[in-house]
Amino acid sequence: MPSPWDRIRDEFPILNQQVNGRPLVYLDNAATTQKPRTVIAALDRFYAQDNANVHRGLHALSMRSTNHYEGARARVAAFINAEAPEEVIFTRGTTESINLVASSWGGANLRKGDVILLTEMEHHSNLVPWQVVAQRTGATLRYLPVTGDEGLLDLSALDRMLTPEVKVFAFTHVSNTLGTINPVAELCARARKVGAVTVIDAAQSIGHMPIDVRAIGCDFLAFSGHKMASVTGIGALYGRRALLDAMPPYQVGGGMISRVDFFESLWKPSPERFEAGTPNFADAVALGASCDFLDSLGRQRIREHDGRLARAAYERLAQLPGIRLIGPAGERGGLVSFAFKSVHAHDVVTFADEDGIALRGGHHCNQPLMKRLGLTSTVRASFYVYNEEREIDALVASMQRTLAFFGLEA
Repeated sequence: MPSPWDRIRDEFPILNQQVNGRPLVYLDNAATTQKPRTVIAALDRFYAQDNANVHRGLHALSMRSTNHYEGARARVAAFINAEAPEEVIFTRGTTESINLVASSWGGANLRKGDVILLTEMEHHSNLVPWQVVAQRTGATLRYLPVTGDEGLLDLSALDRMLTPEVKVFAFTHVSNTLGTINPVAELCARARKVGAVTVIDAAQSIGHMPIDVRAIGCDFLAFSGHKMASVTGIGALYGRRALLDAMPPYQVGGGMISRVDFFESLWKPSPERFEAGTPNFADAVALGASCDFLDSLGRQRIREHDGRLARAAYERLAQLPGIRLIGPAGERGGLVSFAFKSVHAHDVVTFADEDGIALRGGHHCNQPLMKRLGLTSTVRASFYVYNEEREIDALVASMQRTLAFFGLEA
């Protein structure tokens, strides 16, 4: 029986095109992944056959739509091994999920004198919401350091930083700039010892490796569908049921109330409490389809494939003159970031685009990390299931052409 990997690129119709007269080499997967035919078909089929508003309708289409929507919730819960579907809240993505926790849990539980512990490698989406809630509540921010260009967390500093004053410890699973894979289960275990709630940004790991929230032991975990071969505008927040049921709503309106009169309202339990208004039910169906697709490939195999390409790219790029690579040289997530001494990242990605290669250049929503590393920007190549070794050859050749143009070749 053929493996889904045998013709993997055929599953992604967008890859069958040329850019600037060259075959497309898509290496911007950390920003968003491409969509397989099965996910596109699931969304198309839903709109063609089942589209109706969910939960409140008694007609056939509404009941089918509701079943699909809640079925997608159960599928996502199984994908991350949540204890129950009610621990999965659909959001627009990682950013909204973290804002929900910061605003709802943080607003209700943080006080002056409390500490919010973050890391120096956090994406703005897991940094700015905590700045805002700290300003609102009087809590203070503390940052676990990163160890230079190798981009590892300084775990030797954790004992002195993870004190009883820390009420929440929020950290990324895989750095979107460094490629560092953090020891999330260890971090959660150590946070539990001081009674701190844990929040994991899984945007860069959810589509690249197995994730088991019960084995990790986290309190909250946030991710986006478009990072895992699904569509934009949908994502999820996992939260332990006891915490969710004790949290006030993040937004209010229709769908999340059990009773309303002119002067007060009562809220439904989770997850409805946090899904005010008409939910994004169609894209939730697509998210469930992406879970099926990724499991058909095998998430451990995805992890091995993406990591192998990232390590190979790191080794090949390291041979270029005047390059500075950041992040671990060994095991890493499926991306590699680098900078040339005399060529701005935007120039590098512009030259690469001329060669049909999609890269990302800039600070990657990691401005504090960039400042910590003494950089303003890097070039990032990021890999996914459809990328191949030959595309690393194309990347290196494009970088050599760029260096030659600027008179920096070896």
